[in-house]
Formats: sequence, structure tokens, C-alpha cells
Amino acid sequence: MSRSLPAPSFVGSLIASLWLACAATVAHAAPVADVHTLAQKEQQPLLDTLRDLVSIESGSKDVEGLNLIAGRVADQLKQIGGTVEILQPTDIYRLDDTPEKIGPAVHAVFKGTGAKKIMLIAHMDTVYLKGMLKDQPFRIDGDKAYGLGIADDKQGVALILHTVAMLQKLNFKDYGTLTVLTNGDEEISSPGWRSTITKFAADQDVVFSFEGGGTDGTLRLATSGIGSAYLTVTGKSSHAGARPEGGINALYELSHQVLQMKDLSKPEQGLKLNWTVSKAGTNRNVIPAEATAQADARALKVADFDELEKALQDKIRNRLLPDSKVELKFEVRRPPLEANDASRHVAAYGKTIYQELGMPLKVDEKATGGGTDAAFAALKTKGAVVEGMGLSGFGAHSNDAEYVKLDTIVPRLYLTTRMIMDLSTGKLKQPPLLPSPLVLWDARK
Repeated sequence: MSRSLPAPSFVGSLIASLWLACAATVAHAAPVADVHTLAQKEQQPLLDTLRDLVSIESGSKDVEGLNLIAGRVADQLKQIGGTVEILQPTDIYRLDDTPEKIGPAVHAVFKGTGAKKIMLIAHMDTVYLKGMLKDQPFRIDGDKAYGLGIADDKQGVALILHTVAMLQKLNFKDYGTLTVLTNGDEEISSPGWRSTITKFAADQDVVFSFEGGGTDGTLRLATSGIGSAYLTVTGKSSHAGARPEGGINALYELSHQVLQMKDLSKPEQGLKLNWTVSKAGTNRNVIPAEATAQADARALKVADFDELEKALQDKIRNRLLPDSKVELKFEVRRPPLEANDASRHVAAYGKTIYQELGMPLKVDEKATGGGTDAAFAALKTKGAVVEGMGLSGFGAHSNDAEYVKLDTIVPRLYLTTRMIMDLSTGKLKQPPLLPSPLVLWDARK
């Protein structure tokens, strides 16, 4: 009697469940003393670094400021033994809002004696405009440190610098390579560094991304993909009162197009399309010759964006006014980050490390909002990609309200250092890699 084998997806889910169950039952009696003690000693130096980073204005379009902060980060990486270079972008994927000049990235490699390849990523740019620093300098108030870009993502840069410093002070070199990459364009969807992130991450065993862990320190294994649709309708102007029939009303055609595209969302699979911006006409008494609209798109799978773009292009062939011209441009600003079994395994081990500190650690496998550079890192790697390794905080992109929690510095330094050490020495054993799904994606996009 023949029996069918379980589907690969079922097998993968079953293996992942077993890993999580095993990890949940493993609890060490106490923290590793020398690592924990060093993490405590490293808190103040990290705060000093964070103060220095926050004190350099580095908006995504402020290339001068980005060069300054890149130099500061590069110098510190050199001081702790890295082979460091400041890179300038050469492969820019131009999006609708990409500035003429893109800021640099800092790339550092630390060579060890082992085999594992581990990559740490964060971004140096912020959303803030130059000149805002004078009114909102770095400050500590109670159990929080405040500053422009402190949570998003200067804490991530500082945490990487001092994690590597801790490994050096512990004389730990059992990894094969430890790669650090901090870029200067994340807040504008990484047009200059997306392909570099994907290239460097492709052969890594683990990529840790140091965006903040939110208010509760959650590790994230999935993030939403972000896309944009741009609709342009060209008609013909004419006097709206004396000779409307001589025109081609671009507003009418735009309205028709938006309405016929309003039901392309598939909430049950995480695909969302919402038209959010429109513009038409110049004067009340003129038939509009041009009209435009923009839409925000979100997806949980790369393939969903491809299907959505095809559906949009198919729709514009159906026109209300045959003599109008309709064009649609679709751009994927970020692909989604999808959870895989390798990431689940690494995150589950992180839970056991936090148990040593008597603390819970949440892991979220479902995308809850915006995308990050972790998605670019995951495009071609079969290894684990874990987002949210940064400090807990709140208020990103806000006015005088962005902060990180001071009491998360020691636990996060301890977590990151221990995970690198245990992965390198084989205590955090990687699961056998299952065949990854074919992803047709150009990393330059």
C-alpha cells in the first residue's frame, strides 16, 4: 500500500515547531558571567557613542552630514580592529523621490579563526531636516535617552559598534568573518545600497538587523513589502463653458481608472492597494489636460507585487475616453521579508539567552507594518535574517519625542554578543536548509 509523503511546507513547519518547542525547554541557570559583566561595563561607552552619533545631523538628503557620520563610524570600527572602507554608491536604483546624490555606506570586515559568516546591519540616516538639532539635542531624562534619530536608527549603529568591541575585549575570534554594513539611505528606501546589502548578505549564515525592537523588544522575522503605483492621464484642454466637447477630460479618465482599480487588494493574503494622492486641472473653467494619482501598495510575498503590477497594467487598457493616454509606473520600494525556518531557529535560541537574564523575549513571524533593509538582505541568502535586534524605544520620526530605553542596553549587548559567540562555536546549531522558493527579483530594484 503506497503512502504519500507530507508536503514540503508541512515538513518545514513541523521542523520549525520542534525547534521552537526544544528551545522553549532549554534554560540556563545564570548568565555567562564574563559576558554579562562586560555588557554592564559597556553601557556608558555605548551611551557616549550614541551621544556623538545623535550630535551629527544626518538626514537622508544631507550628504555632508552623512559623510561626517560615516567618518565617525569608520574611525571607531578601525580602532577595534576592522578592515574598513567608506563606500560611495555606484549602482543607484532611482525611485520617484530619489535625490541626485546618495550618502555613503561604511563596510567593515573582522576576520576570525572559524567558519561562520555573520553580518550586522543598521542605517546612519534620519528623516530630520538640517538645523533641527540645535533645538533637540541629545539628552537623558530618567530611564530614557532622547535625540533625533536615536531610535531609528543611531542606537542600532552604536549597538553594533559596542557588540564588536565586546567581542574584541573578550578576545573572541571563533567566527569566520564578522561583516558590518551601515548605510545612509534607508529612510528613502535604500536606492543606493539595496544591491550592495543583497550582495554582501548572500553567503552569510546569519544577518542581524538592528532596527529598534519597539517598546517591548520584539524580534521580527517578517516585514511588509512596500510598493508605489503612479498613474498619469493625458487628455486635451479646452474651454469648459464655451467648448467642452473639444477637450479630453483627464480628470474623468483618471476617476475611471482609480475606480476600476479600487478592488485589487487581497487582505486575506496581505496584499493591499490604496489610492492616496491625486491631482488634476489648473483652472475651474478649463477642461483638465493632465491628471495624476499615486497609490500605496503592501505585500507579504515578492510574487504578489509582480501579480499586482500585471493586474494594474491590464486595467489601464480599459479606458473611458479612447482618445486619452494612460500610463502606469509601478515601483517596489522594498520587497517583503518572509520568515524562514533558519530565522525561526535563531530567534528561538535568542529566547533561551534572555531566559538567562530572567527576561521574556517576543518573536513575531507576521509582518505588522513598514519594511526595512532586512528584506534586501534576505533576497539571496539561505541563512537566517533577524530584524529588531536594536534597543527598545519609541517615537521614531516624531518631534522631540524619540527615545530609547536605557535598561535595554545591557540585555541587548548580552543577547547579540552571546548569539554571535554561540553561533560561531556551534552551540547555536543551524538547522538543515530546506530548498528555498524561487524568487525572481532583481536586487537593484
